[in-house]
Amino acid sequence: MNALSLLNPTFTPDVFDIFDRNFGTTIPDVDVRETDGAYILDMDLPGRSENDVAINLKDRVLSISSVEEAKTEEKKKDADGYDFLIRERKSSSFARRFTLPEDIDAEKVEANFKNGVLTINIPRRPEAQARQILIKTA
Repeated sequence: MNALSLLNPTFTPDVFDIFDRNFGTTIPDVDVRETDGAYILDMDLPGRSENDVAINLKDRVLSISSVEEAKTEEKKKDADGYDFLIRERKSSSFARRFTLPEDIDAEKVEANFKNGVLTINIPRRPEAQARQILIKTA
């Protein structure tokens, strides 16, 4: 079975995704690796910190989301004393959901955030891992 078919993102591009991508909202890309003992998910989140991201796991659905609100400002001038004519950089958000395979150990899922990259380690249950079976002779 293809490893990518085991981790099924429930995000489906549609007309709204095309609209969002064209007007400043970005959906972070994800890399998924498979090892003998785990699935490892890497997501680039430049400019965000671990405090900006929420991760939830329920019924084998992994949800990763972030809402970054603009900081309210009393001033209408920038640092050089000029008034803003257009101010488009206000806030951004995203949500991604992945249906995980049945062999995961949900209690041992861990997340790490370093240098703008979110890494989620999703261990597999030992009993679900493949093992070689010896053939006995009669």
